[in-house]
Amino acid sequence: MAAALQHSLFDTGDAIDLGSLAPTRTHLSRGAWVDYQPSWLTGADLLFDALHEAVPWKAERREMYERVVDVPRLLKFYEQDEALPHPVLTETRKTLSDRYAGELGEPFVSAGMCLYRDGRDSVAWHGDRVGRSKDQDTMVAILSVGSARSLMLRPRGGGTSIGFSLGHGDLVVMGGSCQRTWDHAIPKTNKPVGPRISIQFRPRGVR
Repeated sequence: MAAALQHSLFDTGDAIDLGSLAPTRTHLSRGAWVDYQPSWLTGADLLFDALHEAVPWKAERREMYERVVDVPRLLKFYEQDEALPHPVLTETRKTLSDRYAGELGEPFVSAGMCLYRDGRDSVAWHGDRVGRSKDQDTMVAILSVGSARSLMLRPRGGGTSIGFSLGHGDLVVMGGSCQRTWDHAIPKTNKPVGPRISIQFRPRGVR
């Protein structure tokens, strides 16, 4: 299914634990912001291995540019009432909900997952604008395990982009108007890179 994960030399513990949640915030234009905390989760490689085996990954095809193409990553979406595949993800969702309750005003409830098998897997420029996020401020929190990949963001309509490396237990939270006024992407890369799993936590009615 995927290339073997090159385990991190800096994440050699035998337990999966969340650290203290203290991200650094970057304010973008037009009311958007991004919180970033590298290595928030320890034991991230263990979680990668567990999710890689336990999640029922699906390949999808979508219509794009007037033809049907393979989605360049494997997917699984956990609905609001669907049990998550690992207890640390339930803990992560609760911790994020508690931390952002004052700004978000509601909990994170769903968890979308993507498996990027190698550098050929990617996601094109987009915003999570299906549902309420089309015209309301919201948040999307992403926890990453596996090999690091670049998450790029740029103003919607074009402009200077910024990037974050997301891999072994890194967290990024996109908030404010970010989904409406900025786009984000995981670009393809020709560099040798192992697989990565992205776990996206969202509130009700946001996709």
